[in-house]
Parts: sequence; structure tokens; C-alpha cells
Amino acid sequence: MEEPGTIYFTGTAGAGKTSLVRAFADWARSAGYDATVVNLDPGSEAPEDAADVDIREWVRLSELQDEYDLGPNGAQVVAADMIALKVFEVKQAIEEHSADYVLIDTPGQIELFAFREASKAIVDALSGDRSVIAFLYDPVLARTAAGFVSLLMLGATVEFRFRLPTVNVLAKSDVLTPEQLQEVMRWSDDPGTLYEAIRQDIPTPDVQLSTELFRAIETMAPLVGLVATSAKEQGGLEELYRAFQRVFAGGEDLEPSHTPTNE
Repeated sequence: MEEPGTIYFTGTAGAGKTSLVRAFADWARSAGYDATVVNLDPGSEAPEDAADVDIREWVRLSELQDEYDLGPNGAQVVAADMIALKVFEVKQAIEEHSADYVLIDTPGQIELFAFREASKAIVDALSGDRSVIAFLYDPVLARTAAGFVSLLMLGATVEFRFRLPTVNVLAKSDVLTPEQLQEVMRWSDDPGTLYEAIRQDIPTPDVQLSTELFRAIETMAPLVGLVATSAKEQGGLEELYRAFQRVFAGGEDLEPSHTPTNE
């Protein structure tokens, strides 16, 4: 059996990771693919049966807070180290499902996930040759030029940190007006329009700073290629699948594991 495609859904808190993971899992199953949902957030408030493999079976944030008298952030730091110690048990539980896709819902605090050495060890242990990061752009931040650039820089940092291919996803696109959505998507395709929007939002007399910013945007913006999705409206999920398949198989469709329910 071919190695499953492992997808890490990450992004800023509130970007819609959990909702998109569930929506994509439902879409994949309806299309004939087996999908294993993995909750890697020990502080998740989702129901116990919401994931096929749940880190809360091994590490639970509330218990760490009580046991060590820690606040939420301190407990997350301790939890990351404890998860790293349990990661091979988690991996074994994932492998028992023998799925086409492994969809990993990462902790909400992206800074604790992306910049802890323990998290890097976790990703290295769970990743195979077919692994990708789905970096979610929060539409509330992305609808301004300054917010878009901030997400652009953060996404590039996460990709550099984990050294995995990245698919950039505009989550919850349904909260944007058609005009806002069109503008955000244009920024993802055309660095020139993004730079002009930045100059209008944050004019700076520093010519050198302005030039260097443009060079950074020009270098990274074409790599964004946002996929607009909506978990609420089930929008963009097939396009997201095709973006993942471009990473996994050069764009070729995966042979369904079972008969699609949408045929």
C-alpha cells in the first residue's frame, strides 16, 4: 500500500483549522478516500469522538495545569515535550487506520507549535515522504495588505522551520465580501498589486525600506497561490485536494479506496 499523504493544518489561532480538517475529511470520504483525523492539540475542546486519533488519550492540557499548577501557555510548553515522548505511540495508532490521508489538526497557538524544538521532533517523527503543511490564512487578517504580508512572512517562517512543502489556504472565505475575496486572491497572484496596497496602507518615506520590502514580497508572493476554502459552505475542498495531489503525485488523482458517495 502506498504511504498515506500526511497534511498538517496550521495557522494563527481562530483561523479555522479544526473546521477545515473536519470538512476536508468529510469531502475525502465522500469522494472515496479514507481519511484519518488526528487531533494534536492537548487543549482542544472538541468532543472526544471528533478525531480518530486524539493526543488527549496520552496528554491532556487541563490535567497538566492541575498537576503542575501551570497556566495555559506554560502547560502547552510542557505538553509539547510530553507529546514528543509519546509520538511513536501516536504514530502507531495512526498507522493502524491505514488511510489514504492523515489530517493533523495542530495546536491553536502557532508559536508554541512552530517554534518549539519538541514540535519539530514530532513533525519529523510523523512525516513520511508524502507530507505537506496546509498553512491557513485567517480572512480577518488577510483582508488588509499589512495583515496579508504578516501572514505571508509567518507562513514562510513555518515552511522554513519544518522544511516541508506548503499549500497556502484562505480559510473561511465566506466571511469576505466578493470584492474583498477578489482583492485577496489578486494579492496572492500579483506581488505588484500587493506592494501598491501596502504603500497605500502604510506609506513610508524610507525608500530603502520600501524597496527591500518590495523585493521580499516579490520573491515570496508568487509562491502563495492561495486556495480559497469555506468549511461552512463546503467550498474549495476539491481545489484543496488537487493542491495536495500536486505535491504528492504531480497532480494525478489518487485511486479511490472505496466507491465515492457523491456519484
